[in-house]
Amino acid sequence: MTETKDTSTVDVYHDRATFSCAKCAAVLALQDELISKSFSGREGRGYLMHSAVNVSMGKKEDRPLLTGVHTVADVFCVGCKERVGWYYYKASDHSQKYKEGKYLLERERLVKDNKWKLDL
Repeated sequence: MTETKDTSTVDVYHDRATFSCAKCAAVLALQDELISKSFSGREGRGYLMHSAVNVSMGKKEDRPLLTGVHTVADVFCVGCKERVGWYYYKASDHSQKYKEGKYLLERERLVKDNKWKLDL
């Protein structure tokens, strides 16, 4: 009997365009999950995303943002523990409710991988 290491990969990302952590290259989201590029993070532009993977949540807090007070939690890359954005738990203003349950990933903390292939 031989021992084998667990080398399983997530096939869902095979040949799919992704956003990865700029520090450690862990995949954080599929580009298909992008809702909007017109958001502001703490340090510049941000992307509103339907979902994110390989992230851990910080503590919930009420935070004053450009569009009002929101209940959010910072999200951190599980690969390198770098803060990469936040998760919207609750929006106090009715017009901002669409953000609830979504992620804001900061553009400066991401690397975009389009998975383009050249046919030579």
